[in-house]
Amino acid sequence: MAICQMLRRSLSSERRSASSGADVPKGHLAVYIGENEKKRFVIPVSYLNYPTFQELLFQAEEEFGFHHPTGGLTIPCSQDLFVDLISDLSRR
Repeated sequence: MAICQMLRRSLSSERRSASSGADVPKGHLAVYIGENEKKRFVIPVSYLNYPTFQELLFQAEEEFGFHHPTGGLTIPCSQDLFVDLISDLSRR
């Protein structure tokens, strides 16, 4: 399944269940990161174009399908790994 289709499905579920999406600026996406305790990050949608980020999306699909318990896109990886990844992506 194409990344865009997966994201559309996930985001449509998020819109139905999210209570506070107004604090996410245009061109950004809120994601929840963590294996146990989830932390919310707001990232540029341009990160979705990178293969390393797409791999995280595939992992999220495998673990959660299109139902995300937090109401937003939940990615099952450590917060330290995610911070390293977005730091690397922000330098590109």
